[in-house]
Amino acid sequence: MADALIFRFDVDGENFTSAGQASVQIKKNLRQLGLPPEIIRRVSIAMYEGEINMVIHAGGGHAEVRVTEDCIEIVLEDHGPGIADIAQAMQAGFSTAPDNIRSLGFGAGMGLPNMKRYTDYMDIQSTVGEGTTVTMRVAIPQ
Repeated sequence: MADALIFRFDVDGENFTSAGQASVQIKKNLRQLGLPPEIIRRVSIAMYEGEINMVIHAGGGHAEVRVTEDCIEIVLEDHGPGIADIAQAMQAGFSTAPDNIRSLGFGAGMGLPNMKRYTDYMDIQSTVGEGTTVTMRVAIPQ
């Protein structure tokens, strides 16, 4: 991606109250760039869901958002336990979140399905015991 504007974030895996800070910051950054509200909404939702997943399942991670003229690419990387069955994890309602997380209102099994729903492209690469990288793209209409 040539001439990309790149934003990088660390996602703290210890703190639910800080989860979502990167998506809030990206929303502000994209607004300042004058991007369409619908594009900003889609990116913010996908980014938030990814952040929450990193907090719940992986102890945090890193997010990088690249903005070009024609798309916004979000790369979320963690060194958590990995996803054993990606197809199963993509099913709406499937969750491996523990009960204490569910009692907080998280872990309903909609994170990955929502990430896919609000983006134009999503790829998950995961190795059990090593971590997961999720790449998503949202096209910017010209």
